[in-house]
Amino acid sequence: MHKKQRGPVIVSLLLVVAGIITLAAMNNIWQPNTISVNNPVINKVESNTQSLDLKSIIHKAEKSVVQIEGQNEQSTVTGSGFLYNGQGDIITNAHVVKDADVINVRTANGHIYPGAVIGAGENTDVAVIRVPQLADQSTLNIDAEKQAETGDEVIALGSPHGFQNTVTLGIISGTERNFSVDGFSYENAYQISAQITDGNSGGPLINRETGNVIGINAVGTNDGTIGFSIPVDDVYKQITRWSNEAQNDQLDFKYTDDITGSTNPDQLIEDAEYVAEYFFESISIRDYVGAYTLLGSNMQSANSYADFREGYIYYMDLEYSDLSSTVTEDNQIKTTVAVSAKAKTPEQEETKEHDITYELTIGQENDQLKILKINESNES
Repeated sequence: MHKKQRGPVIVSLLLVVAGIITLAAMNNIWQPNTISVNNPVINKVESNTQSLDLKSIIHKAEKSVVQIEGQNEQSTVTGSGFLYNGQGDIITNAHVVKDADVINVRTANGHIYPGAVIGAGENTDVAVIRVPQLADQSTLNIDAEKQAETGDEVIALGSPHGFQNTVTLGIISGTERNFSVDGFSYENAYQISAQITDGNSGGPLINRETGNVIGINAVGTNDGTIGFSIPVDDVYKQITRWSNEAQNDQLDFKYTDDITGSTNPDQLIEDAEYVAEYFFESISIRDYVGAYTLLGSNMQSANSYADFREGYIYYMDLEYSDLSSTVTEDNQIKTTVAVSAKAKTPEQEETKEHDITYELTIGQENDQLKILKINESNES
């Protein structure tokens, strides 16, 4: 090679080497920036795991919580329970049913079913009742693997003093509490600040963040300021064993006319007003499916779900009050409800206030309380 040709070749090689070095350096500079681009995505995912809406948690839970009455010739013990599987099995406390000759299970829609005990602890205050009529109904999710910690926010549901689906809020104020009451041994119990008293026994303790059941409410102090709940993960294996081993044809449900219905006018009114409140509560949180299921078959035949939803979808800030009920001669209940709401349809330019008086006719259909007729008068 001539000396004159060496110069350009050397320069070219130097340029190539310099280019490789530059690209490598730029790659090192860009590499951290490429990794950091993922951070906003991670933050976005985390933001979607915020606590569930409190009102939605309560509304969903109320569908699965029942009132339990354990009766014998001498007394009646009132407690609570909740559906946890598709077989119609209800978790409650053993002390609610241990002396019962007859067990009545009252659902959220006011109907009473006979229940049969399929398992009960001798030392552990836990029992399971089966009601076949409640199979495939709405159930509560159970967190059977995680222990709650002090400071966790909780929701307690039950029927204190017979007031069905009462809700109290609080926190886990202590853990690993051990004591004995009336022959039952409570070990590793949660101490809770949510108030519970007579009738709360057997109701669910729900984690405020996840909406899952973490405990079974069992004992409260006389003043109601401190309660104790059995961690569900401590007893879940035993509960599922009882459910898996139970056979319906071997159970005694004590099914009689006295159990399946009630002719007490005060009780009829209480049950009907609960259905009415549940109907308007469902609409207020836009659970139109839940509200529609409370309608009787004739109303559903005359009014499709789409038309029903269209009639309420534009309501905002719905509030109801002034429930008043009377019992008719055929044991139906006429319930009037005052409703106020804001509404704005696509055709309207501004939101309007509405004051409406509803009259609901509520009665039995297929052994359940249903809304058989709705009349409304718009005062706005």
